[in-house]
Amino acid sequence: MKSTNKCLVGLFFALTLYEINSNTSWGLRAMEKRRIGFVSTRLSGTDGVSLETQKWAHVFEQDGHQCFFMAGELDTPEARSRLVPDCHFRNKRVWDIYLGCFGRETRDPATTLAVEDVKHGLKVELKAFVDEFDLDVLIPENAMAIPFNIPLALALTEFIMETGIPVIAHHHDFFWERKRFLRNACWDYLSTAFPPNLSMMQHVVLNSSQRHQVSLRRGVPATIIPNVMDFHHAPPPPDGYADDLREQLGIAPDEKLILQPTRIVQRKGIEHAIELLNRLDEPAALVISHASGDEGHEYFHRLREYSKLMGVKTIYCSDNVAEQRGKLADGRKIYTLADLYHQADLVTYPSVFEGFGNAFLEALYYRKPIVVNDYSVYSVDIKPKGFQTIEIGGYVTEGAVAHARQVLHDPALAKRMVDHNHTLATRFFSYDVLRQNLSTLMSHFFGV
Repeated sequence: MKSTNKCLVGLFFALTLYEINSNTSWGLRAMEKRRIGFVSTRLSGTDGVSLETQKWAHVFEQDGHQCFFMAGELDTPEARSRLVPDCHFRNKRVWDIYLGCFGRETRDPATTLAVEDVKHGLKVELKAFVDEFDLDVLIPENAMAIPFNIPLALALTEFIMETGIPVIAHHHDFFWERKRFLRNACWDYLSTAFPPNLSMMQHVVLNSSQRHQVSLRRGVPATIIPNVMDFHHAPPPPDGYADDLREQLGIAPDEKLILQPTRIVQRKGIEHAIELLNRLDEPAALVISHASGDEGHEYFHRLREYSKLMGVKTIYCSDNVAEQRGKLADGRKIYTLADLYHQADLVTYPSVFEGFGNAFLEALYYRKPIVVNDYSVYSVDIKPKGFQTIEIGGYVTEGAVAHARQVLHDPALAKRMVDHNHTLATRFFSYDVLRQNLSTLMSHFFGV
């Protein structure tokens, strides 16, 4: 009798749950795959925001969701993209607003009017983006953290507030982390939208310091999702295409290729890499993969002068590096960043500040030994996990030089280091870690 009663009770609860899931919107939505829209200023190239967006989209799509993209510059599939020029921070109207807001204490009324005008147009575009692709979720990529495009963040804030669409805001860099944004005539905008405190938003940051600061400054909780790589799948091995890379770049057979796989911006601390090569006192060339531009060209000129002073062979090869292989107009080959990593003997990453550190993970992924500055996020969130690096603590020491020299001349030591680092990275910074975190965020909106 008791057994029969238990079966009846179980059947009752099963039927009840079926009825709930069949007759409520959240029950149905929980079982559906989502249509996810990424919004940013630029989703193109090899900057950190674009790369991490690609990884998020890849993991979402592996799990059956569909991803769509809106930005001022795109290299995403055309059928799933909406190109909006006013999203780009280099669009003239947007850039004029930026210049009218930063480096001063007062704002011209014309700038305020321009903000309102561009914001209104971007709200129209956001609605069209959501309607065209029937989106369930929006993911602003750094658009509500770094104020290169103020109207875009304001438009997102108002659109989210007016529609109630679920949002996962992925923040890479906050304005308070950059000195250049602190003298401004737009505290009203920064307080409103960088980032906003809205009930339908979940916030994602890259590191524990950002989580503390966004909670303190904006009163919102945040989830830490570090940058990741697909460590469970090795990169394709060299196929012979880049066998002539050293020759094409002018690197002699007896010279070591030391790779600086970053843009030329001041916070990358590239002068430390130049000093390191000077003090190694052996044939070597420093190869810098990316160009300057987003933050001006003054630092590039500084590095050229410093390289000459230090007598270091420095090669700026951004013209020869792209996402896809090909040829330049003069017939020279175009290589990928992967080609550079495969050819590198050592990677330098002497950054003074990073939101996380994509190049750090790339060096681990391609199993290359790395020189790393003890920047704050590395010190707090990465180093304690036990990675083996050639470390500098704000300046190049003789110990770091000796360690680098030893690694360059002891292949067995280098292999032990990179194998150890790859194992740790697979545990802490793989796509599996990202997938678990994204699933948790989505379940907050739609259930499991």
